[in-house]
Amino acid sequence: MRTPERTFPADFTFGVATSAYQVEGGIENDWAEWERAGRLKEPHARCGRAVDHWSRYEEDYRLATAVGATAFRISLEWARIEPERGRFDEAALEGYRERLLKMKAHGLTPVVTLHHFTHPTWFHRETPWHQPESVEVFRRYSRRCAALLEGLDARVITFNEPMVLLLGGYLQGAIPPGIADGALTMKALENLVRAHVVARREVGERLGRVETGISQNMLAFAPDRWWNPLDRALVRLGGQAYNHAFHEALSTGKLRVNMPGVATTRVDIPEARDSAEFVGVNYYSRAHLRFVPRPPFIEFKYRDTQGRGLTDIGWEDWPEGFLQTLRDVKRYGKPVWITENGIDDRSGTRRPQYLHTHLAQVLAARAEGVDVQGYLYWSLLDNFEWLEGWGPRFGLYHVDFDTLERRPTPACDYFRQVATGRKLVAPL
Repeated sequence: MRTPERTFPADFTFGVATSAYQVEGGIENDWAEWERAGRLKEPHARCGRAVDHWSRYEEDYRLATAVGATAFRISLEWARIEPERGRFDEAALEGYRERLLKMKAHGLTPVVTLHHFTHPTWFHRETPWHQPESVEVFRRYSRRCAALLEGLDARVITFNEPMVLLLGGYLQGAIPPGIADGALTMKALENLVRAHVVARREVGERLGRVETGISQNMLAFAPDRWWNPLDRALVRLGGQAYNHAFHEALSTGKLRVNMPGVATTRVDIPEARDSAEFVGVNYYSRAHLRFVPRPPFIEFKYRDTQGRGLTDIGWEDWPEGFLQTLRDVKRYGKPVWITENGIDDRSGTRRPQYLHTHLAQVLAARAEGVDVQGYLYWSLLDNFEWLEGWGPRFGLYHVDFDTLERRPTPACDYFRQVATGRKLVAPL
């Protein structure tokens, strides 16, 4: 048996991740409308100024380099760039270009996400994802984004967690656009795959060969009742649909989802075949699935099976599933990037151990031949956490949401020690 690695190679990238709406502030988009409609778990929560990264970006770049990060993941906010359909805001484009150049000057390689959940306010009304026109609209937006990246050697993520967007926005109706329709979900899924293809083409035509992929939330799944065959069937079907359908479409050109009574599709998209240079993995937890005799026939549960304690957002701390997830994506034969991994730890005391156990799984996967090339922690800063509002704290840096002061958590020292020393050590 091969001894697990304890060191990261010199070319392994450690970085941090953010998204525009959650940190920048001052954005008017579909989520801002959703908040005003009182659709969050805390009906009065508003993102508003967020943590003002739009003004404090250089301070935040310095914080990233202080923990040894050499890559910084951001997203471009579509609503800033194209506030009205067909009208692009040149000041916003210049603002993003300036921020990307400053990021590079700070020694941080940009990892740029074109779409991280949010949309301009006009999008769902005029060109929603279940309509074919959405693909052309995204292609045009991507062309303008590509121009921002010239000379930066950026890595590009076209879509962040497309299956979360579809599950929450099109199947459950819990996030924008608030639709609950299985057939429309599958139409939107097909168009998101096609939109990735055209966005990748626009980026490539402008910049030449660019490492482009998606960032996919991937859960470990287990049957809620180990003895129940329907729960076990849900684990097989749900894992394939949620974790792998999008990745497989970009690998094989075949989009396949089979969730009887919920959502099903079989579409061939030949142009999607081999349309990603890397596999982006977001990993946080494990979910136990239970069959229930009513649509959508699935209940998600988080269980503390090992006595570690659920995270503060209520998720299982299950690093073992991280290794299995990385083994699973080896099938695509592409380099793997951990584009998000992190813990909601409101006391700040659990994060170093979480980092240790999860980075150990990255090393174990590499020892098994999985080509994991980078790890981006979610997130550099505490930020606005979507439906959860201002409660969760995922940041390496604690943010006082009143004063916006950034303060290091104990995880900053641990992350720096591993990122700069390249060696996995136990936290103090």
